[in-house]
Amino acid sequence: MKTREIHEKSVLPIYGIGGVIILYSLIFPLYKFSHFIILAALCVGAYFGLSKLFPGKTVTVEEPVSSGDANIDALMAEGRTAVSEMRRLQGSIAEPTVKSKIGKLAEITEKIFDDLLEDPTDYRQIKRFSEYFLPTTMKLLNSYDRFASMGEGENVSGTMRKIEDVLDATVKAYRSQYDALFTNQALDIETDIEVLKTMMKREGLVGKDFE
Repeated sequence: MKTREIHEKSVLPIYGIGGVIILYSLIFPLYKFSHFIILAALCVGAYFGLSKLFPGKTVTVEEPVSSGDANIDALMAEGRTAVSEMRRLQGSIAEPTVKSKIGKLAEITEKIFDDLLEDPTDYRQIKRFSEYFLPTTMKLLNSYDRFASMGEGENVSGTMRKIEDVLDATVKAYRSQYDALFTNQALDIETDIEVLKTMMKREGLVGKDFE
């Protein structure tokens, strides 16, 4: 995500103008053109004075990074939506252990989709993850959140325990999915290493027994 800062102006200067108009109209006459000139001057003065006292605030907003490919951008948007929902559920669910596991899932999911910017060739692999694994995970997490608000009950408690039990395996599977994205890069690096070794041996920079 890229970030940028925007300045949000305070609304108090606008309210101040309204206050000046009401107060002036109650105390002073408004039947001559000069009266309106005075009122306008007072409003301008009040606006700039209050703007100095209440300048507003600067906030940082996130801007989605574009890959330049519509399909990749759409897939990344799906990932951001899923991560946002995971974070919401993490805040909604009270069970500390489950909250922690959801936090791990959100972190790994974010890394998986961020990989699209680094290596667009992983698109099909991440698309498959998005279509098969992610929807089922989100369904289970939302079900857990819903059941948690229902109170006690044998079926409710049993279902929640089953979801809790499967979360460990889910976190492990997500980590494996993320690690698998680097298979091609690892193979490329191994190839580069072998090429470098061959060049150094050929130039006599290392011994023949160099491995």
